Amino acid sequence: MAAVVLLAVSWQVAVDGPLLGLDRSVRTAVWSSHRDHPSALLDHLGHLLSDLGNGVLAVPVLLAAGGLAARWWRRAGSARWWLPLPVAALTAVLIPLLVVPAKAAFARPGPLRDPLVPGQWGWFPSGHTATATFSYGVAALLLARAAGARTARWLTAGAAALAVGVGAGLVWSSFHWLLDVVASWCLGGLALWALDRWLPRRRA
Repeated sequence: MAAVVLLAVSWQVAVDGPLLGLDRSVRTAVWSSHRDHPSALLDHLGHLLSDLGNGVLAVPVLLAAGGLAARWWRRAGSARWWLPLPVAALTAVLIPLLVVPAKAAFARPGPLRDPLVPGQWGWFPSGHTATATFSYGVAALLLARAAGARTARWLTAGAAALAVGVGAGLVWSSFHWLLDVVASWCLGGLALWALDRWLPRRRA
């Protein structure tokens, strides 16, 4: 399902299709809410949530989680206890390798409609959303492999909440279109689905 949504959204962005009307409707609703119900608290919260997708914060969390997961895996008796370390490092490298070429290829202007200057990347897909989805998602996945069932559920829920929160903050703050965020959620979800099936399962 995520693959279908990602392909459909990417196609619509590429051809400036009718689905982009959803983006414009959401942007109009956000701007109307800002105008009719101004709230410094919500604006601050939107910026704060957006910043959680900054690589300066998210990537160190990912790398630290990789180190902690390796320790947990080793304590649990895993033969490949070291695996979380390269997985975390490769994830950190993979994020810009996937997102930056796509931004350059689509060259989509942002919600404020400012034209792109030479050398500037576009807005599609959302880099902050992808960074949050990949970083927090992979961190939770690695830690959950050596955690109890209850802790694993909390880790998964926390990673999902962070990814959703970053996307919502970006849209509320008019830093990104909604479909920029949706595309990054789908991209991250596909990567996490594949990684979940590749990583070794915890033995009972």
